[in-house]
Amino acid sequence: MDLDIVMKRLDLHTYSIQFDGVQTALSKLLKETAYSSLFVLVDENTREHCLSLIKDTLPDNTKIIDIQSGEIHKTLDTCKIIWEALLNGGADRQSLLINLGGGVIGDMGGFCASTFMRGIRFVQIPTTLLSQVDASVGSKLGVDFQQVKNIIGLFQDPIAVLIDPTFLKTLPSAELRSGYAEVIKHALIYDAELWAQLQSIDQVATVGKWDALIYRSVQIKQEIVEQDRKEKSLRKILNFGHTIGHAIESYFLTTDTPLLHGEAIAWGMYAECILSQQLLGLSDQDVQSAHRYLEKIYADKKPVKWDTDALLKYMRQDKKNVNQKISFSLLDRLGHGVPDQFVEEEMLVSLFEGF
Repeated sequence: MDLDIVMKRLDLHTYSIQFDGVQTALSKLLKETAYSSLFVLVDENTREHCLSLIKDTLPDNTKIIDIQSGEIHKTLDTCKIIWEALLNGGADRQSLLINLGGGVIGDMGGFCASTFMRGIRFVQIPTTLLSQVDASVGSKLGVDFQQVKNIIGLFQDPIAVLIDPTFLKTLPSAELRSGYAEVIKHALIYDAELWAQLQSIDQVATVGKWDALIYRSVQIKQEIVEQDRKEKSLRKILNFGHTIGHAIESYFLTTDTPLLHGEAIAWGMYAECILSQQLLGLSDQDVQSAHRYLEKIYADKKPVKWDTDALLKYMRQDKKNVNQKISFSLLDRLGHGVPDQFVEEEMLVSLFEGF
């Protein structure tokens, strides 16, 4: 992989993904965009570590909205805080909201902007690896409800996504590793060459320059989303690892040992490789290759005990299901995902018991 790759602007139908330095890109965007008032959504982490990187580009009358970080706060209660701040801050339909943060900030901030006054414009500035390679691209927005991931939401485009790897310097290693799971997923579902290149990465902490991995991941997601914006067919392959992974994540959020999103998705991919072999004939060699690599990166976060009934409950509530059948996107070979695979619960029980 060319680590000196030049990241070029990617243009989707109604917005662009920009890779210039965030100060340059945001300054240009604000000069070219007419708005009545400006708001920036942050949590305690992005206020401390990231806001200073864009502060000089913001007008003096910019209003900052603070929320608490973490998936546990990705709820309608937090949306109320955001909506109240917009309302009390005098926001109108010409206002602009900048979402400065990871996947939670982007998903929830975009959702709140899209529903406030039937929709105000927003900009995504993703500050985590997870949000840069995955969550900020594709216009899916939403919140969790009763521990079910992203069950309330909508599709709505931002006016721009501004990606700057500089923000990754503020991240703890666990957050980098969490985001890396989505890079792995993109390789497994779409790019066998990228999968082969990832094998040289033994530890996420040793990746000195993320530009090439971020850019290729965004390219992959852009290519998929452009073909299927509303997730009717091909886009479903982006859910590989997520049917089981979201259930694992939701379950462990109710315990004293919650998992980060990417940690749960890594083990979701591990389990769904087994289903891929059983249903689509994924070869022993491919299953072993995927398992070895996922274990190498995420072994210390492998779930050792869970409640199978609870996992099945979460999976029954998955928004991808059809006619109460649990839906998966699986692999028939490394680098190629296949959507709309329905799995009987008896097979899932057997899988969990032998995990």
